[in-house]
Amino acid sequence: MKRVLTYGTFDLMHYGHIRILKRAKALGDYLVVAVSTEEFNSLKGKKTYHNFETRKKMLEAVRYVDLVIPENTWEQKFDDVRRYEIDTVVMGGDWEGNEKFEVLKDKCEVVYLPRTEGISTSKIKKDLGMVN
Repeated sequence: MKRVLTYGTFDLMHYGHIRILKRAKALGDYLVVAVSTEEFNSLKGKKTYHNFETRKKMLEAVRYVDLVIPENTWEQKFDDVRRYEIDTVVMGGDWEGNEKFEVLKDKCEVVYLPRTEGISTSKIKKDLGMVN
């Protein structure tokens, strides 16, 4: 069984999220999604609309997702790859070249997928007047 892992906040679930989850699942048999907790997002300077438990439940309802785990720190990635026997880590193309994921290449395959044009949580928040 080929196991795939992706990371994200997954706030305000939208078509771009579904599309990356579908493409990530297509790269293997079992998809693990690590979702940033409020505490971790706070360290990154991000604020979510939905709390962790709500975002986790939404992801668990997506048919491509097999397991949802919390993302608490940048440093947990090596442990996640080992613990869940991950073969491939998948991230959006905007992360390509970032050392936080490049260092995983010694432990597993790292794949960067293009983001869906015209949609993002940041854009939705801006369009709704939630951010400037």
